[in-house]
Amino acid sequence: MKIESTPCVNPETGEVLGYSPLTPPEELPDIVQTARKAQKIWAARPVKERARQLRAVRDFIVDQADYVATVIHQDTGKVFLDAYATEVLATANALHYYAREAPRFLKPQKLRSGNFILLQKSSRVYRVPYGVAGIISPWNYPFTIPFHEVAIGLLSGNAVILKTATATQLVGRLIERCVREADLPDGLFAFVNLPGRVAGDALLDAGVDKLFFTGSVSVGRQLMEKASRYLTPVSLELGGKDAMIVCEDADLERATNGAIWAGFQNSGQSCGGVERVYVHQAVYDQFLAFMKQKVERLYPGINSSPESNLGVMTTSQQANIVRSHVQQALESGATIFAQSPMPATSRNGNFIPAMVLTDVNHSMVVMREETFGPVLGVMKFETIDEAIRLANDSDLGLTGSVWSGDQDKAEHIGRRLQAGAIMINDHLMSHGMAETPWGGFKNSGLGRTHGKFGFDEMTQPQVIVRDRLPFAKRDLWWHPYSEKVHRALRGALQLLYGRSLRARISGLLAVLRNIPRMFKSWKDE
Repeated sequence: MKIESTPCVNPETGEVLGYSPLTPPEELPDIVQTARKAQKIWAARPVKERARQLRAVRDFIVDQADYVATVIHQDTGKVFLDAYATEVLATANALHYYAREAPRFLKPQKLRSGNFILLQKSSRVYRVPYGVAGIISPWNYPFTIPFHEVAIGLLSGNAVILKTATATQLVGRLIERCVREADLPDGLFAFVNLPGRVAGDALLDAGVDKLFFTGSVSVGRQLMEKASRYLTPVSLELGGKDAMIVCEDADLERATNGAIWAGFQNSGQSCGGVERVYVHQAVYDQFLAFMKQKVERLYPGINSSPESNLGVMTTSQQANIVRSHVQQALESGATIFAQSPMPATSRNGNFIPAMVLTDVNHSMVVMREETFGPVLGVMKFETIDEAIRLANDSDLGLTGSVWSGDQDKAEHIGRRLQAGAIMINDHLMSHGMAETPWGGFKNSGLGRTHGKFGFDEMTQPQVIVRDRLPFAKRDLWWHPYSEKVHRALRGALQLLYGRSLRARISGLLAVLRNIPRMFKSWKDE
């Protein structure tokens, strides 16, 4: 029987780079069951041993860094150094950090006693892996986004089933190759190639214990609805429409450099990148002058040259969305204030130049919906309150940034923004900081990945309560009930929460009178 495959196409040249065999959806239940058996073996291993095995993946990526970056570049159309900085380096950093910190993040936590009456109890919380984690990852950062979740999932003691985007199957197969370096139990990690329209249903129907999804709001809603039928927990990262606030005391050289990097690297295909820029009226013209000078020097590169500044859009569908947003804005009165040069040769229709739009407002799609392309809309503001109102005028809230010479002031402003990650005098890069939580407010999703928060998402808390008085026959409130029990319980309330010293002393005496009962057998009552 012929196995169907997905062609892996270079979006810059149209060249077919290879083929990725499709996974028949009917095989998913067996894949999940195999993973479940392997997970029991894996979870029984000490976390330090799991970490040691995952370090082999880091070492492979470091040793093959140029090759990995080249594969990512060819499969996505992003320039070589974008792939190197935001995918290869970021992933190596994450794997190193998670392997080092996993024993600390997963260490049982002893809880302090809640009150005097329960001092005889001791509690400890353990982090228990869910079992089989399903991960559906996107095409914009097809290496580093799934690797964060894959690494945390495995280190936490889970089995992992990974489905990457159809558009970036070459990178998905590369991840599969990297993970083999860990020498995991057979079936613990499985890479599946499923069409996006069936992947979520297939994983949920097959019985994954938790589903992680990065993608659009609409698909996230569908998956959450489907998961509710099984009561399967989900973690959703659903994109952003991120705002950048430039105060009048900002370093404009740094601010414009940051806007260009966070807005245009990866051709603007970053859920945590800048899409909206709000600039104080006192520095608005100067900010734009800097932007124009720099944007017009962002020449598109050729192939994998390190000198390349701008790549192509990964999919023609996304390129068309970007063009439609820009066209609607222009028809509504917006102006292209600055634009990067076009390439000398055709790029299969997927190249869109970096653009700075002015005369924009919040009635335009380009300022309201996720454009996901190399387009920045710039507006001026008069007061900080106005800037905050504009920044928060969105149903998305993934990240945001504030640019100012006074970092305390900037942080105060940032605390008022409705977004999950706020950066001061920087933007987007917190995704590359493995220790920081990643996730957003509003329609940007549910849950957090990365750092300790990511380990918490991959595990469930299990509390074990032990007794410090194992020789006691009963607790204070156990049967048989009597007026003595009533007086003891009322005394406990007075001891803990009485409004006067006299009431508390009286309560203490009532409790002490009944302590001997805890050590008597029922027949002695």
